[in-house]
Amino acid sequence: MTTSTTIQSRRKIIVIVLLCLAAAGAVVRQFAEPGTLRNIGTLMMLLWLPVIGNIISWLVARIRRPPALGAASFEAGAPFQPHALVELTLRTPMLPSEDTPILAGEHRCALVLDNEGFSARWFVAPGETFRRGVAQTLEVEFLAPALALARFQPGAAFRMLVGESFVGDGRVLRVLAPA
Repeated sequence: MTTSTTIQSRRKIIVIVLLCLAAAGAVVRQFAEPGTLRNIGTLMMLLWLPVIGNIISWLVARIRRPPALGAASFEAGAPFQPHALVELTLRTPMLPSEDTPILAGEHRCALVLDNEGFSARWFVAPGETFRRGVAQTLEVEFLAPALALARFQPGAAFRMLVGESFVGDGRVLRVLAPA
């Protein structure tokens, strides 16, 4: 079960419990003589207010929020068009069992300069080896080259982000002329 599903199910349970307590408060208030028990029933009826407030805020946010756009990505089967030549060193893993060569094929990542990340991809050719901890020279293609190349000038140092982890460090050797 994912975290969002767990949170949603907990919210549903909380809403159901609060509404049941409010309904029980209405029953207590209806049949109780004026006094403390009737006042407790009235307080229990007020438990529906946070529920209604949450429902209204959820509806307002849903109306205001534009539909989510799909994440931008490289087109499937699009030819590789390198934009920069970089020197990249992947960090060695903490566990020796994870210190395996990088497999041949396409690899996607975000190259991060300061606090800006740029989607990129690079390839390991069949038959080539790419070891962690060893500097490698390779070509990268940016998803948005017009934005990225303004920042990725020769000598610029960057970090490689894959998922939620920084897995490598590198520097730009040169910007390649567009094909």
